[in-house]
Amino acid sequence: MRRLVLTAALLALAAGCTKDDTQSADGIIEPIPNPHQPGDFTPLPDPEVQDGSVGRAPRRLTVAQLDAAIVGAVGQRWSELDSRATSMGRADYALVVSENTEPNLVFAKFLEDGARKVCINQASAEMRMTDASARTMGRLLPEKWDDLTKLTDAEVRAQLVYMSTRFWGSPLSGEELTKWTSFFTQAATRVQTLASSKRHETLAVVCIAMLTDPRFITY
Repeated sequence: MRRLVLTAALLALAAGCTKDDTQSADGIIEPIPNPHQPGDFTPLPDPEVQDGSVGRAPRRLTVAQLDAAIVGAVGQRWSELDSRATSMGRADYALVVSENTEPNLVFAKFLEDGARKVCINQASAEMRMTDASARTMGRLLPEKWDDLTKLTDAEVRAQLVYMSTRFWGSPLSGEELTKWTSFFTQAATRVQTLASSKRHETLAVVCIAMLTDPRFITY
């Protein structure tokens, strides 16, 4: 009998030591406060101003990234980029020690100048290539590059999907593809009225438009 009483006392003592501190005297669990109070964290961006994305805001390419991107998309380097690099945001580590990646008018103006140069030069070179697989931009154009107004709507669309994927990493589609198809056709019609030596400018105009599009310089 004495052993039973001692055992019961030990069990009661153990139960008392392991009692949950979150319970009140009447056995009801007390509410646990929310650790995430307003002001303790930064809310996610509004998807309405992020093109449906809730991630970080788009970032502009650095000068070095721009250099590599132009070579990859167009097929040749912008030879004058180095002389404009400081004005476009590259750090010189003498007066400026951090890269400026903010979009601004100076960057946009220089990029437009560079786009005209590399796009016209590359389009002119590709017009003389009879092996379409050797081209960078006009890979889906006919082997003999002549009057581009003769291309079918499907051929123009295929060329634009190829270029947009190459330049932006995302193919044109839907209504936007229709608008770019109209743009290509209008450019080809306009160029066709000029001398035959200008026929490469149809591809050059599309190249310039894609190279200066925000989708090319942001990621």
